[in-house]
Amino acid sequence: MTADLDLTDRTIAPTARGLLRRLLDLDGRVFEAAAAWHWPGAERVLPRLSRGANHGVLWFATAAAMAASRTPRARRAALRGLASLSVASLTINTIGKRSVRRARPVLDPVPLVRQLRRQPITTSFPSGHAASAAAFATGVALESPAWGAVVAPVAFSVAASRVYTGVHFPSDVLAGAAFGVGAAFLVRRLVPTRAQVRRPARPRAEAPALSEGEGLVMVANRASGTADRVRALQGALPKAEVVECAPEEVGDALAKAAARARVLGVCGGDGTVNTAAGIALRHGLPLAVLPGGTLNHFAYDLGVEDERDLVRAVRHGEAVRVDAARYDTGDGGGLFLNTLSLGVYPELVRERDRWSHRVGGWPAGLLGALRVLRADRHPLEVELGGQRRPLWLLFVGNGVYHRMGLAPGRRTDLADGLLDVRVVHGSRRPALRLLAAAVAGPLTRSPAHAAVQVNRLRLTGIAPGTPLAYDGEVTAVSGEVTLRKLPEALTVYRPLRPGT
Repeated sequence: MTADLDLTDRTIAPTARGLLRRLLDLDGRVFEAAAAWHWPGAERVLPRLSRGANHGVLWFATAAAMAASRTPRARRAALRGLASLSVASLTINTIGKRSVRRARPVLDPVPLVRQLRRQPITTSFPSGHAASAAAFATGVALESPAWGAVVAPVAFSVAASRVYTGVHFPSDVLAGAAFGVGAAFLVRRLVPTRAQVRRPARPRAEAPALSEGEGLVMVANRASGTADRVRALQGALPKAEVVECAPEEVGDALAKAAARARVLGVCGGDGTVNTAAGIALRHGLPLAVLPGGTLNHFAYDLGVEDERDLVRAVRHGEAVRVDAARYDTGDGGGLFLNTLSLGVYPELVRERDRWSHRVGGWPAGLLGALRVLRADRHPLEVELGGQRRPLWLLFVGNGVYHRMGLAPGRRTDLADGLLDVRVVHGSRRPALRLLAAAVAGPLTRSPAHAAVQVNRLRLTGIAPGTPLAYDGEVTAVSGEVTLRKLPEALTVYRPLRPGT
């Protein structure tokens, strides 16, 4: 069987036409051989799989299943797979199929039981299904090799199904797969994977290497709902001690654990980790953080995404020193590892906490934002830099955040010695100002918002009862607040070996 391509174009040299003809003849013979070959068990699977991949439905469903696993690596892999698929599909449909108008194979040699009920009407070269399958699988694998190994057999089967059902020549599938792989690598070039983001080299901190976990006391916030993750950690480190407790008991449990531990461990959200960090600092203990909350900013920025990362670091004694930051008032103060803010954000946190147990974390955050922005309120008055300023938001990060508008993005350096200060000035329309700041990001010259990096900040003239949010917790402050860095104050376990 020879594919129907126009070989009379005089712009193609005779030698090239001859070579192309031989390749097309080979392509046709391979197609006929595939049609004649008996594929054990494929009759029930491959046609259905081929139909299921129409319009990317199979891959969107796969991405949803991956995201449902609730691990950050799986969610990133799913998003990267879909982004790669989108680029591949756009390229194939706008350039590929319009550049080479190849007719579909003749179905005579293909058994009727294999043929699709509805035959495609587009041109044959290259295969869009193969491109989408290869793009999604490659994109997933670049972010998470483990998930890539799961997806790859499905992607290969989808590509093979296009020859099996007779709708494509083998070369169509190979070219489509090449397009898909290229699209995934293009996406990676534009948006590097987490493994590609180079973190600044830091001196390796001294920390015990606990091959079986002896000396590690892990306090787990029972409300975090990570019982499976804690059990997996205990299975990998059988001599570690695990203490599960209610949220209101976390502080006492951590204090008691610190009295008998070589390494203080904590499993919970950023607020729980904040409490553990303060106790670890007071007792001079290294901290082992297992993410167990909704956002887990500190753990993820550190490079610990699940129990496997933490186990690897604890077993080999791999740790770094990171900065902490403090806020001090006339009545006391506290520690923060991630962010501190004044203005509308603390009110949003209160609204979110008020609704989260009813509708869930993310819907509660959205509802809280709508309620806060719609409320009739006046901007916060703060004396900053010797001047009285109306502010809708004052954000302070422990370390410089990248790709950030209103919400924190990511930090690549947890020991840079800096406070990342972002300000949204007051006006009559807070929603517009906040939206402008979120879209524009960290612009330093703007009438609506500004940014600066310092190692110390002093705020005065704060009205009594002003809410202050830090690491997801809210307290009330008044008068004067001083913020300062504690450079490389805390030793934290983090996997350091290449490829981790």
